[in-house]
Order: sequence, then C-alpha cells, then structure tokens
Amino acid sequence: MTEQTQTQTEAETLIEAEPATEARIPAPSVPQDEAVPAPVPVPAPAPAPKKSRRPLLAAIARWTAAVLVCGGVGAGTALGLTSMDRNEVPGLATESDGRWTYPRLALPALPEGVPRPYSDGNDGEVHHADLRKLVLPAPEGATVDPRLNGGWIGLDTYLEHFHADDRVAVKEALADSALRHVAARGWTTPDGTTTRVYLMRFTSVAFAEAFKDDVLDTGVRGSRLPAGVDGETSDTALEDVRMSSLSLYAFDERKPYGPEQTRWAYIQAGDTLALITQTRKGEALVVPFQQTVALQAQLLG
Repeated sequence: MTEQTQTQTEAETLIEAEPATEARIPAPSVPQDEAVPAPVPVPAPAPAPKKSRRPLLAAIARWTAAVLVCGGVGAGTALGLTSMDRNEVPGLATESDGRWTYPRLALPALPEGVPRPYSDGNDGEVHHADLRKLVLPAPEGATVDPRLNGGWIGLDTYLEHFHADDRVAVKEALADSALRHVAARGWTTPDGTTTRVYLMRFTSVAFAEAFKDDVLDTGVRGSRLPAGVDGETSDTALEDVRMSSLSLYAFDERKPYGPEQTRWAYIQAGDTLALITQTRKGEALVVPFQQTVALQAQLLG
C-alpha cells in the first residue's frame, strides 16, 4: 500500500488592531487663567492572540500514521496466512493420507497438426509422443533403479517381471504382436515400496489388444503372474478410478503370500499397454497404488 502524505500549508492571518481611540476627559471648571494639563490618551485593549492549530494537526497526523502502520501489518499477516500451505501454519497441519508427492505432470508437446491419441482425426488411437516422456516420473524422496530410469529397455529386462514359468509364453506372444519398443522406470520409496512402470507400444491397437488378451488369459490358471507370485485375485481398490477411453485391469496377490505382497495393473491405451507393479514387505499399500495407476493413466489418455 502506498502511503500518501498530504502536506497542508497553514497561512496565518495577521489581524491588525484598529488605531487606538483617545478617550477625552472633560476639563473641570477652573479659572481660565489656570493652566490645564494635556489629556492622557487611553489605548483600547489589544485583541487576544489567535490560537495556533499546528499542535492539533501534528497529533492527528501521528495517530493516522500509527493506524496505517498497524493496519498494514495486520493485512500483511492475513495475506501471509492465506497464501501459506495448510501444513505450514502452526496448529493447522493435517496428517498425510499416504499419497506420494509427484513432480508436476505435463504432456509432451507434439508437432503442429499431430493429434493426441483420443482426439478427432486419430482413429487409430496412436501415441505420437516419445514414449519415454509418457512414463510416470518417480515421486519425491524415491531412489530410482538405474536399470529402469525412464529410457528404452530390452525385451529380456521386461520379461524379468514375469513368473519364471510364464516367460517363454510371454516372449512368444510378443513375437507375434509386432512390439515396437518398451520404456520403463522403477523406484523404491522410503516406506519400502518398490514400483515398476512399463510402457509397451505396438504397431496398432489390434496388436496391443492381442498381447493384452494373452497376458490376461482368464483360463484356469489365470493371467501371467509376476515373479514371486503364485496366485491372484481381482483388486477392487481401483474400482473408483475413472479412466475415459482407457481400460483398466487390476490384480492383487492372493493370500497366503510370503514376506512381501504385490499389486499390479494393466492399462490398455490405444496402441500402448502399460504395466504397473508395486511390491512391499508385509502389505502393498492401497493409496499409493491407486495414485500411481491413476497418474500414469492420465499421461496416456
């Protein structure tokens, strides 16, 4: 706030007293030959001096400045409180609900005239962006796996995700599905959760769906299982996650499981199939799994 200073110039008016009027005292009756003293002029009373307003104006100015300063301090404090995060205000901090803090997400820019996968003019639902830029980044505080740092990976590295009994079948399915390439990122958070995100792009939606149908085989044995997992069940924790134009398939390791639990999910997004897994000692937590799957889906949609 800009403090404006109004300077008032007080013009003092000098009031001149009217000329004194001589009061004449009548001469007593005396003989003419007796000397008469000259009359003594009596001056009129001088007017009272005008009381100056300067002390009053100075006091008003001091009080006004004090009020403005106090008001400015109060307004500044209020603005500071309203602009702070709730967790930064003493007494108003809220307990974390288990979500991780991810970097700000943004879709990569596309050349002019190139459509997004689910926009008009892209009937093939093709992702024209660099697939590596669509892989979800690691959250704050996580340790990134140097082998899965968001770049391209080889087929053998991807196959390490699967149960040893399924790797040969998955490799054969990929050979028949015209896979173009795989990008991946992995990390471990301080709570002990290990996350892996794989994005696979195929030459068309049809090939992507064919491979998805193979790994999600609903036969007696169930889908192709992750390494270390012997049984699965549908994960109902993601039922409330809304994914426009995408298909979601989520699974949970069936009890009884060993010292770790694994959750995993597939996202069918046009010509791209995503696989997200989370493993944690004791139990794989629901909230970060929901959050990670939902954010990866947003990048693909």
